[in-house]
Amino acid sequence: MGSGCGSGNCSGKCKNGGGGCGKTSMTTVHDWLSDITDTLEERFNIYEVSFKNGASRGFYTNADNLDVYVNDEVVVEASMGFNIGKIVLSGELVKLQMKRRKVKEDTEFPKILRIANEDELKLRDEARAKEKETMLKARIMARELNLDMKLGDVEYQADCKKATFYYTATQRVDFRELIKVLAKEFKVKIEMRQIGARQEAARVGGISSSGRELCSTTFMAQLKSVNTSAARYQNLSINQTKLSGQCGRLKCCLNFELDTYLDALKDFPDNADYIDTDAGKAHLLKTDILKGLMIYTLPDDHNFYSIPINNVKEALNLNKQGKRPASISDLTIAEENTEAEEYVEVVGQISLKNLEESDRGKKGKKRKKKTKPSKDDTNDKSQQVTISKQNTNNKVRQNTDRKQENGSPQSIGNQQQNSNRKKETSPSPQQNKETSQNKPRNDRNRKKKKKNNPDNSPGKN
Repeated sequence: MGSGCGSGNCSGKCKNGGGGCGKTSMTTVHDWLSDITDTLEERFNIYEVSFKNGASRGFYTNADNLDVYVNDEVVVEASMGFNIGKIVLSGELVKLQMKRRKVKEDTEFPKILRIANEDELKLRDEARAKEKETMLKARIMARELNLDMKLGDVEYQADCKKATFYYTATQRVDFRELIKVLAKEFKVKIEMRQIGARQEAARVGGISSSGRELCSTTFMAQLKSVNTSAARYQNLSINQTKLSGQCGRLKCCLNFELDTYLDALKDFPDNADYIDTDAGKAHLLKTDILKGLMIYTLPDDHNFYSIPINNVKEALNLNKQGKRPASISDLTIAEENTEAEEYVEVVGQISLKNLEESDRGKKGKKRKKKTKPSKDDTNDKSQQVTISKQNTNNKVRQNTDRKQENGSPQSIGNQQQNSNRKKETSPSPQQNKETSQNKPRNDRNRKKKKKNNPDNSPGKN
């Protein structure tokens, strides 16, 4: 029996190279019976073939005993023409799959005609390219006919003679008029199939809240219904936003671990909500199913007591006999003496100053050159100095004026004497005119003297 690429033993039939490619496809299953060797005549002649990356599957017979293996692209019979799909299961695994789906081996299955060649694969790719455009046009037509339905996906046959439209609807829909319009527009045979919200999400695909691709599109062949009881058995809070998936229904992964929780719940006692003790009536708060613990509290005590299942059963048996345990602490688990690890606070050891000093040490080698101040900077500084001097002088004058105003009559007399002295010493306007006239004459005389005495010039000294 041939095995798929997932087992790594492709027997030289893998298209990625002989000896096994080691890659597992989303639609393949690990063949754990690959070690069994058999001939073509002894092989189970029914194969499971998937179409459009596992969106739809079916069983087909290998009547001509073709040498086909898992992951081979094969041409199969269809209602009108042919279709191209990929072999997913072969051998004994197909028998198990048929039992699971309750399909009998005596039924007539369509045949596997041949292995697909390059030209046929190109036709299949061209048919896949038309699907998006036809779905958008079909949605517009359904809206124009006022049909309460949602078209989720379109699947063309490889020979483009048939198109299957998958839709979801809450009520029964009369789409006879829609089929006429679609057949007239696309000129192919039209088939309408109603699916649920889970099947629609599986066909469309997407990314789940875990950050991975949806389970229904990767490995889940059958989609089962999920009830809220699955969340209750696992002690999950019933939060619709967290428990629902992209399809708007409860997540399929709630069923994955449900069997383990149900097996563990078999060991838990019934009617164990209360335990009578000498200290009072203990009330059950919650149960840790996987650890096998039941947590109780007393009415006047705010502590939590985790009690194993066997101790709870013994306490309930004592209550049935009319007896009570002395204290609830005797039923709890004995704590192991473990030395507390010493943790060092690293937050206070590192400060910003230490980081700044380390940065300065790194930058010490690359010192920046000092830049000369520009003329604009020197002018600004000189202006600031002059302004500061003027401000100080103004303050001094204001202080002196205040002292003079608040001073004694002697000071006032002294001020008058000083003013008279200034008047006496100050020149008259006539004298000012004479001095102004004499200044240019004196300047001329000085220039003449310099010309006559060239030895006194500073250049020669």
